[in-house]
Amino acid sequence: MERAPDPTIAVIGAGPAGLMAADVASASGAMVTIYDHMPSPARKFLMAGKSGLNVTRDEDPTTFRAAYRCPPLDPMLRAFGPPEVMAWMEGLGQNIFTGSTRRVFPRVMKASPTLRAWLARLDRQGVTLRRRWRWTGWDGDALTFETPAGPATATPDTTVLAMGGASWRRLGSDGAWAALPGLAPLTAPFAPSNVGLRIDWSAPMIRHFGAALKSIALRAGDMDSRGEVVISAKGLEGGGLYSLTPALREDPPLTADLKPDLTEDTVAARLAKPRGKASLSNHLRKTLRLTPPQIALLREFGGDLVDLPGLIKRLPIRHSGLHDMDEAISTVGGLRWDALDETLMLRDRPGTFAAGEMLDWEAPTGGYLITACLATGAWAGRHATDHAARIKACGTSS
Repeated sequence: MERAPDPTIAVIGAGPAGLMAADVASASGAMVTIYDHMPSPARKFLMAGKSGLNVTRDEDPTTFRAAYRCPPLDPMLRAFGPPEVMAWMEGLGQNIFTGSTRRVFPRVMKASPTLRAWLARLDRQGVTLRRRWRWTGWDGDALTFETPAGPATATPDTTVLAMGGASWRRLGSDGAWAALPGLAPLTAPFAPSNVGLRIDWSAPMIRHFGAALKSIALRAGDMDSRGEVVISAKGLEGGGLYSLTPALREDPPLTADLKPDLTEDTVAARLAKPRGKASLSNHLRKTLRLTPPQIALLREFGGDLVDLPGLIKRLPIRHSGLHDMDEAISTVGGLRWDALDETLMLRDRPGTFAAGEMLDWEAPTGGYLITACLATGAWAGRHATDHAARIKACGTSS
């Protein structure tokens, strides 16, 4: 029997999802070409790892998957979850460690060594990377591109789309693909995720710009979060806030608990201690150990400070909504799940798969985003390879 030729796979997008799809497909023997419209690959990946590449979390698998609140992702995260991400990093020669918050990092704390090792492996596996090739859609079965040399086409056996969401446009994730005729009807509108809040601060808050609010809890709608939040000139930023983005998009009241480990009765009892000649700020510091940024926040939003224990436990945070989408770390929206089958193949275009942030899911920061990009990339890459292999086998004479 004649051996079927190696399948050919196009991967459009050179971020983590696209590179992982190419990695899995090429390791299986497929001939893979990656197309990206930027002059260099994985720019958002590099920026995310500039001050510490948090690749995943070393935590209970059920707890980990629950953070996504997206059941369609479950099989992909089961197949390529935190243990697989950690093994993948070590396979690239990157030493990793788990921090006190269960976040996993490379010891070098940067993304560039990981990317260099990854690109070298893809090169060894025969992957071709075409830079400054912008995909413009389909012409029948052919992919069409704008390239530095003019229009071009390609006709692979299968295609993996991994073009990202719609934030950080300068790094390549512009979401322009969502307007293409073949994809626009399948796409849910983009919205910001993992993004800060706009707040018009009063003048006394200026001296606290850049200060961290630690050991507080935030609540919006049915969501709670504990983590560090930073006071910025534009409002509030930080991981302790970003996880509430799904609720904040619905514009519910946002409240802060400045002493989440104490009951309101305990707060009231401590505040009832004799104050003497101490100022209110000193009294708050001595009795409750509130920090200057916490006290400033209390004064900013506490009005006349009537019912001080209640304000400390449920301080209303007045804001002007979320920052713009291009200031967001990630986005929600993109290809709808009902447009895809269980292999991540487009139902309306057999042989075309999708992965990464261009799918309609979101997750908090802290390793969740990168893990799901890698997991969906691996899933799409494997199924695209299997699909292409079946096409080749059916066309082989015996």
